[in-house]
Formats: sequence, structure tokens, C-alpha cells
Amino acid sequence: MVEINPIGYVRSVHSNVPNHWSISDLEADLVIEPEYTGGLASIQPGDRIVVIFEFHKSPPFTGDKLTQKPPHRDHKKGVFSICSPKRPNPLGLSVLEVLKVDGNVVTVSGIDMLDGTPILDIKPHITGRD
Repeated sequence: MVEINPIGYVRSVHSNVPNHWSISDLEADLVIEPEYTGGLASIQPGDRIVVIFEFHKSPPFTGDKLTQKPPHRDHKKGVFSICSPKRPNPLGLSVLEVLKVDGNVVTVSGIDMLDGTPILDIKPHITGRD
């Protein structure tokens, strides 16, 4: 059994967010639990971070969702080839730009998550030989 506990949550005033981080310019805060604040050391404005989160408002997955029609396509695709929140394991991934770090709060741009979304992990965004 895999047990994953959130390290924080999204604090956002936006009720309507884009379906993907790559088309978002919305800002929000990642509020990290105080005991994990030290893990934010070295994250600076201008950095890009990968945020792994839970699609906490998705309905339970059923086999009929193995293929889905994305809103921008005219045909169904396999769930593992799209970014749908309706997945066997409701995990999402966004690459966000850091605007500010203040204690345990990271303000970011590119948000595609709802207020209260559980944050499971943060990783550096590495391209090439960073």
C-alpha cells in the first residue's frame, strides 16, 4: 500500500482555472506545512518548479474513462496520453514560475489548480544540463 500525505495546499482566489499550466498566467500561493519550510531553501523568484498534486475533486475512476475525448480534440484518446483529471490515480503535474517565497508560502504563476488542492511534492524543473 502506498501512503502519500500532502505537504501543503493551493491558496487561490480563482474559481475558474485553465485546463493546463502551459496556457495559464494566473497567480496563486502554494502554502507548505510549516514543518517542511526548510525544504524551500534555494527556491528563488524566476525559478520553475514542478508541482505534483492530487485531483481532489475528481470522481472515482471507472473503466469507461480509459479513453476520453479531450475538449480540444475531435476523437477519444487513451487516458495515459492526455492530461485529464479523471485517472486511475488522480495525480496532476504542473510546471510553475516562482514569483516570491515568503516563509512557507510560495507565490507562483501558471496555476491550473483549484483552491484547496493538496500538494504532494515539489521538484526542480530541469531542462537539458541544468
